[in-house]
Amino acid sequence: MNIPVVALGIKNVTDTALEGLTGKVQYFPLGQISKPISALKAAGVRQAVMVGKVQHVSLFGGVMPDLRAIKVMASLKDKRTDTILRAVADEFAKDGIELLSSATFLSHLLVPEGPLTQRRPTAVELADFRLGWSAAKAVAGFDIGQTVVVKDGTVIAVEAMEGTDAAILRARDLARSQGQKTALTVIKVAKPRQDLRFDIPVLGLDSLKIFAEAGVSAVAVEAGTTLIFDKDEFLRRADGQTLAIVGLPAGGPEGAT
Repeated sequence: MNIPVVALGIKNVTDTALEGLTGKVQYFPLGQISKPISALKAAGVRQAVMVGKVQHVSLFGGVMPDLRAIKVMASLKDKRTDTILRAVADEFAKDGIELLSSATFLSHLLVPEGPLTQRRPTAVELADFRLGWSAAKAVAGFDIGQTVVVKDGTVIAVEAMEGTDAAILRARDLARSQGQKTALTVIKVAKPRQDLRFDIPVLGLDSLKIFAEAGVSAVAVEAGTTLIFDKDEFLRRADGQTLAIVGLPAGGPEGAT
């Protein structure tokens, strides 16, 4: 597959290492719509893919909206992530630029159903998966977060705007504050109506460092809608940490073993 790439980045957010992979990168302040669209149109782009991560707390600072973005934000019924990103996608579409699924070129990194690691989850971890799945789906349905942390049948932490890593570390601190050994279970799901153009659940090598630091023993993610970056190396290291990692079907963890 030989597809020329026109790369746009967000100032002070996008890793400049991207320039080594794509060549020139045009950077724009977070919140700009008109100039990025103009840059893509000038290059003849008609399809685009969103990749990378922007912290949700950026909504409270660091955003420099242009006039078009101000008008879009004023028209929104709420300021949830999906609401904002869908509105941005609509603006791109008005100018003839279609946003594709973020997994368009990453299908080989999507999580399959079933156990991913050598160690299988214990009966206690499976029970935590079931509880965590229901809790995570409920929270994700409100576009609050997509991850919950469970221990011995109790939800310890729910992800919100702080992000997955911070939620896991908060769960560790809560458990340790009561003198508990932190054998935590993490459940990460897609939203009930996940828009694959943005905000797809992701795990990576940095996730493993957080799991080790927090004492996570088992992880369940939703198959088909979760990406694992550096997948082969991720699973090799996960086995080294004796983690139990499972891809759950869209219907939940009942069939996981």
